[in-house]
Amino acid sequence: MIKIIWVITIFPIILSAHGVTTGDAGYIQEISGTHFIPFMYLGAKHMVTGYDHLLFLIGVIFFLYKLKDIGIYVSLFAFGHSSTLLLGVFADIHVNAYLIDAIIGLSVVYKALDNLGAFHQWFGFQPNTKISTLVFGLFHGFGLAAKIIEFELDVNGLFANLIAFNLGVEIGQLLALSTILILISYWRKKGSFISHAYIVNVILMTCGFILTGIQLFGYFNS
Repeated sequence: MIKIIWVITIFPIILSAHGVTTGDAGYIQEISGTHFIPFMYLGAKHMVTGYDHLLFLIGVIFFLYKLKDIGIYVSLFAFGHSSTLLLGVFADIHVNAYLIDAIIGLSVVYKALDNLGAFHQWFGFQPNTKISTLVFGLFHGFGLAAKIIEFELDVNGLFANLIAFNLGVEIGQLLALSTILILISYWRKKGSFISHAYIVNVILMTCGFILTGIQLFGYFNS
């Protein structure tokens, strides 16, 4: 299981994170009017392939056993992600995509450290995990909004298209999380879960630092 998670988390680092592919970017720049289904598909595709989102969500649900708790945290993340995506695009809020993506990388680091009990050990208190999930969800939404703004989409049908995109994001999130939950639930039945939990969260933290470093390198060299 450790090897599987290592491959899933490390391999995508060499790919482009949290972005929109060249083909998809060309498509959304050329079309005009409402295209609900295509944008819903793009939203689902973004979430399923957006491993920076998934790394953070893996950290969030890693020690959650009840579906009710998982639903609360995922909903907080989805609300934050969706609201700032819409706000960023319609308010034309220009933020540096590299810096936002660096923060997204740090969100993975934060959650891994949280799972490791580092904050309680270092500072003697446990940060509110619900608030942190919501806050980092806001940053994740701004990350994609920054890239969408660069494409200068046609305003005709823009609101409906973004709603469709957000709906697709939620569908993709449910599909991805369902797969992750099945794998983690199966792993939890093994005696190796607790003994390897530390290693897995160290891997998550490492991935977060790598993502942050890549984005900071891009920022200082852009």
